[in-house]
Amino acid sequence: METGKLIKELRVKKGLTQEDLAERTELSARTIQRIENGEVDPRLIHFK
Repeated sequence: METGKLIKELRVKKGLTQEDLAERTELSARTIQRIENGEVDPRLIHFK
């Protein structure tokens, strides 16, 4: 399974919106959307 699809599946199972996950990870909701759509590899994103 692709990383983005797995992240989305787990997020939905936890009842979180993309905005909720963005707040918890200090990423933008747009970045979460791009990860879930496979546009960005989360391993390449610089985390604080």
